[in-house]
Amino acid sequence: MAKDNEKRNTRLLEIFGILLALLWLSPFYLMIVNAFKTKRGIFEGVLGFPSAFTFENFVNAFIELEFLKSLFNSVLITGLSILIIILFSSMAGYALARNKSKLSGVIFFIFVAAMLIPFQSVMIPLVALFGQAQMLNAAGLIFMYLGFGCSLSIFLYHGAMTGISQSLDEAAIIDGANRFQTFWHIIFPLLKPISVTVAILNTIWIWNDYLLPSLVLSEANATIPLKMFYFFGQYTKQWHLALAGLTIAIIPVIIGYFFAQKQIIDGVSEGAVK
Repeated sequence: MAKDNEKRNTRLLEIFGILLALLWLSPFYLMIVNAFKTKRGIFEGVLGFPSAFTFENFVNAFIELEFLKSLFNSVLITGLSILIIILFSSMAGYALARNKSKLSGVIFFIFVAAMLIPFQSVMIPLVALFGQAQMLNAAGLIFMYLGFGCSLSIFLYHGAMTGISQSLDEAAIIDGANRFQTFWHIIFPLLKPISVTVAILNTIWIWNDYLLPSLVLSEANATIPLKMFYFFGQYTKQWHLALAGLTIAIIPVIIGYFFAQKQIIDGVSEGAVK
């Protein structure tokens, strides 16, 4: 009897999971299916398949979206931001974890408390300050991402450092290594799982961020989310072009996950075992 109830519960959970999956996939279905329709075809039937698939929407959207330029801007800004965040956050987390002074504790508390500050509360003074410094450009945007991404990243690295024995540092120093060499050659390779986690968390919000680039970047240097805003503003009534543009915009994310899924799974697995 207990086995029958367990099987019934398992089937109900499976059905519930399938329904949730269909609900989650439904917006993607509507976007992709309607991207292949003509403007008239969308208004004739939103849910059905197109009577004739047309690729002209994608060609026009690719040209109007300036996709290659927008993709380059997104990859450049996201890649450099992640690299700098990992570089500075890992070193800061190491220094704060190994230094047991009261000042170190206060600095760490400030970084943790900074995660509670909403971006909207500092948005106007931040833009005004960077405007005075002539840094309302891609370099200034990367610097802002470093500031906003460091708090959580330092918190994660600091927590990971507590699981690494300090005897490794002492052994490396006895062998003649300085602090810099000890960190990069001994400690940092052990932080690979947390580095993957930090990279994933920051890539998600930096790649999809619209608000900060809209305040800093011009339309000529727009990232994909910002360019999609301008594109939608121009083609709000031409849904066949707008949906084709959205479909093109998500392709880099899918390709990026396809190539990085092994590193993502390995990082999560290593972190769980550790």
